[in-house]
Amino acid sequence: MTDHISSSSNGAARAPRFVPLFALLLCAAVRAEVPAPLDVPYPGTIVLKVDATDLARQIFRVRESIPVKAGPLTLLYPQWVPGNHGPSGPLTQFAGLTLSGNGKALEWRRDPLNMYAFHVQVPPGVASVEAQYQYLSPVEGDQGRITMSNDILGVQWHAVTLYPAGYASSRIMVQANLTLPAGWQFGSALETAARRSDDIAFRALDLEALVDSPVFAGRYFRRIELDPGAAVPVRLDLLGDSADSLEATPEQIAPHRALVQQAYKLFGARHYAHYDFLFALSEEFGAIGREHHQSSENATKSDYFSDWNKNEARREILSHEFVHSWNGKFRRPADQSVQDFNTPLQNSLLWVYEGQTQYWGEVLAARSGLVGAANMRDIFAAAAARFDNMAGRGWRTVQDTTNDPIINGRRPLAWGNWQRNEDYYAEGALIWLDVDTRIRELSGERRSLDDFARAFFGVRDGQAVALPYTFEDVVGALNAVQAYDWAGFLRARLDGHGPGAPLDGLARAGWKLAYGDTQSAFLKQAETRRELADFSYTLGFTVGKENRIGNLQWEGPGFKAGLSGGTILLAVNGKAYKAEVLKAALKAAKGERKPLELLVKKGTQFRTVALDYHAGLRYPRLERIAGAPDRLQAILQPLK
Repeated sequence: MTDHISSSSNGAARAPRFVPLFALLLCAAVRAEVPAPLDVPYPGTIVLKVDATDLARQIFRVRESIPVKAGPLTLLYPQWVPGNHGPSGPLTQFAGLTLSGNGKALEWRRDPLNMYAFHVQVPPGVASVEAQYQYLSPVEGDQGRITMSNDILGVQWHAVTLYPAGYASSRIMVQANLTLPAGWQFGSALETAARRSDDIAFRALDLEALVDSPVFAGRYFRRIELDPGAAVPVRLDLLGDSADSLEATPEQIAPHRALVQQAYKLFGARHYAHYDFLFALSEEFGAIGREHHQSSENATKSDYFSDWNKNEARREILSHEFVHSWNGKFRRPADQSVQDFNTPLQNSLLWVYEGQTQYWGEVLAARSGLVGAANMRDIFAAAAARFDNMAGRGWRTVQDTTNDPIINGRRPLAWGNWQRNEDYYAEGALIWLDVDTRIRELSGERRSLDDFARAFFGVRDGQAVALPYTFEDVVGALNAVQAYDWAGFLRARLDGHGPGAPLDGLARAGWKLAYGDTQSAFLKQAETRRELADFSYTLGFTVGKENRIGNLQWEGPGFKAGLSGGTILLAVNGKAYKAEVLKAALKAAKGERKPLELLVKKGTQFRTVALDYHAGLRYPRLERIAGAPDRLQAILQPLK
């Protein structure tokens, strides 16, 4: 800290100000330390009661009874949320905290440095601290993800739980209870100990397992067995805004069942007592895709089944989150295996955790029939084009993007093409395609990444206890499948800058990135779902809701013309903007010399922008490489 010396009006120097430094030292002297987590059992079982009946105000009301001893106690609100890869605990929605012991109020104070820690002095004779508070589910989308609507709610236990510092979360036992609105049904990986009307008591389990076992509940609920008659059930728990949205034909259910069987054939083991796809189909409940060891949280629009042919782009969410049971939950990076929910995570291996899961999610979606093989090629084409035109690859590696959940917290970016985002997902999938095809090539098609998956994730059948891995473990397992310099191979792709995307895997799979003037029906479908028109590979931007320009390509035509996000596109060559109008103008400008004229508005300023672009429409696609083996077809084929 620097002490400032200021001058008085007559030029005499004032005495140095020591008060801020003294105050800081005094604060440090009286500040209670937050105890580090120890791998010892917490004495007693916490009783947690969540009342989720206040649908009108979207408030979860919580009561918690915490066994204690006299003396200092620090309670923690979870900060590092598993699956979010960053310090995203919803502290702004945590409110109303009161503590008491033996019926008398206990004063708490927040730690001055750790906002997620609350200190309290437990008086002699108090054996239990009673806590009351609320979790205020966002009521508008700009406040966060909506977790309670009039028909569906999701209980994420990290959002409604305080726990004592000083103990590993796996050594703190919790008996959770949930009160639902009258007549509602629910799905969860949790085991029910008792149910009386709408009050559910779950079996006691450790805090780590509880946080990993969310609940989806709703007015309209349907359970579909995806592995009928199996000793280890897998269930699709559907919740909707109406009963009609849960109607599914046998033909629609079939690929979901095939997904389970294809995953078993790939991994050769399972690591759960039962698995629940918690799947909300809603216009109001917040969209999500989040992994858990024995379940997953999934939510999309209500027309998932009713408009089946137009929703193929949405189906890969289920296969991705299912793969996480093996990769990310059972096998997880060693630097993600921390003692509690307030110890920082490290994300160095997210290109395995998420990148390989992205790859297997896409492969299994195709193998099961959730997404057609031709449409999966479109997904690869879209990813290849995105990263082949990613200007930010010139300064930022895909390895560094694993830090993005901590740096950015998944907030929108003004210049995503330059700043980069969580590219370890889709670029990671391209890297794993590269690995897969290299193994196939080196082994004369006798081995593949499937063999790695079985050897690495398919061990210890039935075990649900996490088995951490390191970079060296990944390299060693790859070498056990096929000898090669995998460490050098991976580091070159993770730490490289291009130019261009890592497309060797596509080429070795027998395909190359190309562009055409027509957009595939599948990518058009995905574009419609995102509510935008994509001109990324022509003018270097997209046009979204309210005709707003966004996703500008750094140094692309739009960028060079001075456009930026937040700009509204009003007209094209004097005609009111519609996507079809701009597409027609781009076609007409091909081979012409006259620039395209866009009337735009930003703030209160209007201006006309001239774009000297004459290459026509360009949409990504994959083309076969003549004479090359089609390994991509082999990869996407269902396993027998």
